[in-house]
Amino acid sequence: MIRLATREDLKGVLALYKELRPHDSELEAQFARTKWGELIDDPTMLIVVAERDGELASTCALGLNRSIANGARPFGIIEHVVTSQNFRKQGLSRKVLEYALKLAWQHDCAKVMVLSGEALTSAHRVYESVGFKGGIEKGFVIKPA
Repeated sequence: MIRLATREDLKGVLALYKELRPHDSELEAQFARTKWGELIDDPTMLIVVAERDGELASTCALGLNRSIANGARPFGIIEHVVTSQNFRKQGLSRKVLEYALKLAWQHDCAKVMVLSGEALTSAHRVYESVGFKGGIEKGFVIKPA
């Protein structure tokens, strides 16, 4: 089942993010619940999940960003695409991405962008399989020192 995340999905999403970013520090439980509630309540932040056998198997986050460009249409940014090791090679990343893109088009996004690690070529193939194209724009990232 592919759907939007709910408050009850916090534990499963955190487990997926731990696979994606194993070196991130653990969040204190109440802090995590508060921040998760803020995300779930934010209409511009859509967390898509794939559920298999009662377990969250895959997720991605779609941020809807307002703009005055492109006829004042929003643009989307997809981040944190991850499928659990136990559920890989089943097309779930592709399915959550397709669902996120459907939502973006329903929100009249002018475009959707996704960032990916430079060396993650298998992920790049998944992105290309749902229609993303490299070489159109170039992404740059800065992180705090």
